[in-house]
Amino acid sequence: MSSLIVTAPASGSGKTTVTLGLLRAYARRGEKISGAKSGPDYIDPRFHEAACGAPCLNLDTWAMSESRIRSLAAGEDTLIVEGAMGLFDGAPPDGRGSSSDLARLLGLPVLLVVDAGRMSQSVAALVQGFLNHDPSLRFAGIVLNRVGSPRHDALLRQALATLPVPVLGSIPRRADLAHPSRHLGLVQAGERADLDRFIEATADLVEAHIDLDALGTAMTRAAPRPATAANRFPPPGQIIAMAGDKAFAFAYPHLLSDWRSAGAEIRPFSPLANDAVPEADIVILPGGYPELHAGRLAGNATFMDSLRSCTAEIYGECGGYMVLGETLTDARGTSHRMAGHLKLRTSFAERRLHLGYRRVSAQAGPFKGQFSAHEFHYATTLSAKGTPLFDATDAEGTKCPAMGLIQGRVSGSFAHLIDVLP
Repeated sequence: MSSLIVTAPASGSGKTTVTLGLLRAYARRGEKISGAKSGPDYIDPRFHEAACGAPCLNLDTWAMSESRIRSLAAGEDTLIVEGAMGLFDGAPPDGRGSSSDLARLLGLPVLLVVDAGRMSQSVAALVQGFLNHDPSLRFAGIVLNRVGSPRHDALLRQALATLPVPVLGSIPRRADLAHPSRHLGLVQAGERADLDRFIEATADLVEAHIDLDALGTAMTRAAPRPATAANRFPPPGQIIAMAGDKAFAFAYPHLLSDWRSAGAEIRPFSPLANDAVPEADIVILPGGYPELHAGRLAGNATFMDSLRSCTAEIYGECGGYMVLGETLTDARGTSHRMAGHLKLRTSFAERRLHLGYRRVSAQAGPFKGQFSAHEFHYATTLSAKGTPLFDATDAEGTKCPAMGLIQGRVSGSFAHLIDVLP
């Protein structure tokens, strides 16, 4: 059983590039391999899937139980997990949910990707600090990223020579492999026409500059990943109409899998393609980037008219919640008419980041009970009138303002639900 977690001292160090390159490089060798992402993230996992051709799941030690994580991580494939932010970064106050939490839980060896572009001998102090911070972690090796020249590489390796962890790779600067981003992270995988060429280039780079055989040996020492019984997220209806396209792309695969396993039927449709809402017990508009397509959505009469006349239960999450409101104002300040089911007006003309884990509970609507969730959006609420949907607290247990709205059979909020709380 082989596994590994790719981490770094900080965001922007090159974890995603290294992870994608490793997934494709090992897949090209004929290995059965899959990817996972530590923490709440909708975008990176779709790149993982494109790189290795296997489903990618989220493993979140803040939001999920130990049994849930072990159940999701179980399998015979080699598992390469991409960490989030820096190795020890997690939710306040104590960093719960960090990549280091996941490494400890699953016994994952750690590959530390260090952005060495603006340092030389100081790299030793940085790496030694990470090695010593938590002696329970096992480091597979170091990958140096954005190395400027052979001379620079030699200085870095000499500085690290006395440390008890090998340098397994040294990747040169490659400006052409920079990946475009927007306000919620990377541009989505499905939006890159050159996606396969991009991933092939990262694999070529990794194969040329990382010792894959030595890394593979380090991975084989990982602990087995036995399947464990875990809680499941019950479906909100027998037949679920689920929006899915570039505007509504943020749905967690483990929830959809839970619903299918419980016997629910999921009927996909595309609002951007002007599909009519299918017949269903419940219609779900997940999160995504409706603000980038607000004019098109507003003008798609077949979709909008069917949504307005729909008699099923309707639920919107983050971006989907905004579309259920009265208006959505885009970044240019243009206001677009939305479905009008909720007395909600939102805007991207003045953006403000809302970010953090949440515990939410509802007494009404399609998701009754208590759930772990996260909030990550830049939209501003101009007005929201009606009955709130969720009571909420943050990661530290501090009470937050109530989230979302419920009006009859229609409800939604900015909270992305992750799992059921016991």
